[in-house]
Amino acid sequence: MKIQIKQENILVYFKYDKQKIQKIKKINNHKWNPEERCWLIPNNDKNIKKLYKLFNKDDIELLKSKENIKIKRLKERLILKGYSRQTIKAYISQVKQFKNYISKDLLDTNQKEIKKYLIYLKSTINNSSSYINQAISAIKFFYKEIYPNIDINLNLPRPKKDKKLPTVLSKEEVYKLINSLDNLKHKAILSLTYSSGLRVSEVVKVKVSDIDSNRGLLHIKKGKGKKDRYTIISDKIIKQLRDYCIIYKIDNWLFPGQKKNKHLTTRSVQRIFKKACKRAKISKDVSVHSLRHSFATHLLVKGEDLRYIQELLGHKSSKTTEIYTHVSKNSLNKIENPFDDIF
Repeated sequence: MKIQIKQENILVYFKYDKQKIQKIKKINNHKWNPEERCWLIPNNDKNIKKLYKLFNKDDIELLKSKENIKIKRLKERLILKGYSRQTIKAYISQVKQFKNYISKDLLDTNQKEIKKYLIYLKSTINNSSSYINQAISAIKFFYKEIYPNIDINLNLPRPKKDKKLPTVLSKEEVYKLINSLDNLKHKAILSLTYSSGLRVSEVVKVKVSDIDSNRGLLHIKKGKGKKDRYTIISDKIIKQLRDYCIIYKIDNWLFPGQKKNKHLTTRSVQRIFKKACKRAKISKDVSVHSLRHSFATHLLVKGEDLRYIQELLGHKSSKTTEIYTHVSKNSLNKIENPFDDIF
């Protein structure tokens, strides 16, 4: 017996068998499809469980739909191209959402429908520009890399990026945040993230061997864009990490996870940060990434060169780093208020 799971229905195929027909009829809302010559059952968890209960699991063969094969090809291509796990997950999700919107085969679409979908993303759901740009990149990748022979013009219009200023914590807030935690490991994670201006995906992958204590440097391997770089690390953090490594018997991953030979997950770090914010009574709309923003802004306030900050953060373009000049109080404080001159 073969079953194929689609969006709305489960398609059940088997040769004429009275016993099997009787079993199928025990499932609510069953229907015979004479064209496909199969039984249709509404696709839900309850019906899937009942199918496996009524029939021998070994006798059931799950057929992969054409769409699943396309998604599998997309995933394989993204892996071969060296995309990160996070990007692969995001692209697959975007293509699936597009498929659900057009409600037909991905190969039967056209330029007009793609543009209509992008307008829907912006106007109906009101997504951010970066989310829509990601949707465009995913759709372009799918048709360019998986089905290049499909006649679709991929010069899709991209929305302008939102110019949002990052939320920055003051030095006092960073101090309160880190010291609100009692757990030495949790304290070390947030301290290192701020001290070296790391992304959450970078701090979880740091190894003991990546720390150059003599030069006060931290080697970031395969950061964003698969790029290596060096960033600074505080002498005080190095001392803190030495004590931590001795107590926790660390020898490979600096912050190991629960699974053997695996590093801590980014979700775990996010939970630690959220807990610290609650304890420190920080009400700002911040995330772990705000520690990286704060690191860059505090360096700029101290008068560090923007080019060096760019290198430490691993920014490809100086324009990305320039955003911190807008949130730095150092330059704003030098401007004399005209109100003071009048009164």
